[in-house]
Amino acid sequence: MNLDFTPDELNAISLSLKVSIVATLASLPFGVAMALLLARGRFWGRTLLDGIVHLPLVMPPVVTGYLLLLTFGRKGPIGAFLDQNFGIVFAFRWTGAALACAVMGFPLMVRAVRLSIEAVDRRLEQAAETLGAGHAVVFLTITLPLILPGILAGFVLSFARALGEFGATITFVSNIPGETQTIPSAIYALIQTPDGDAAALRLTAISILIALAALIVSELIARRFSREAAL
Repeated sequence: MNLDFTPDELNAISLSLKVSIVATLASLPFGVAMALLLARGRFWGRTLLDGIVHLPLVMPPVVTGYLLLLTFGRKGPIGAFLDQNFGIVFAFRWTGAALACAVMGFPLMVRAVRLSIEAVDRRLEQAAETLGAGHAVVFLTITLPLILPGILAGFVLSFARALGEFGATITFVSNIPGETQTIPSAIYALIQTPDGDAAALRLTAISILIALAALIVSELIARRFSREAAL
């Protein structure tokens, strides 16, 4: 297999990495907060909120992308407000691709973190509270270290989902080379051309290598956290 990448292929690879990293980092604090709310919160409508959070997992990605376009497009309620007041545009921009990837990976992140939170022994937190520690101190010193493996797992799952996102992205931001063309959309474009199989295979291999590397790094870090927690 020829590994000489064209400039367009290199752009697709670098853009995919940028979009995936930005999407995952931007959604991480919201994912942890939502996981805490769903795991510890007791309020009316929690089941409904849980269903809404997980909707992107069961809806067709094209539907999610279309809803994003209606909401964050230049004529959408949020998109028009951001454009007119702050000059922020998501539709047909790489930032829109990051937004779409964040939405699609958000349920996976929330689920991984929530399971980790639910596995925490509440007696440890209660013991710290009886010693006078506030809620913030308990979370930072007790809860957060215990749920770090879950946060890491959610981060990697969300990153991998963002790296492979296609339907919502192409619907929301189209497939513009150098601007919104990520690895999946570049592969889609290449397989439509008569001589694009070799380039599509190269991008497929790179996508697999990146995802595999992320999983290996995640596993190594998780093992380190497990060893430290056992000490």
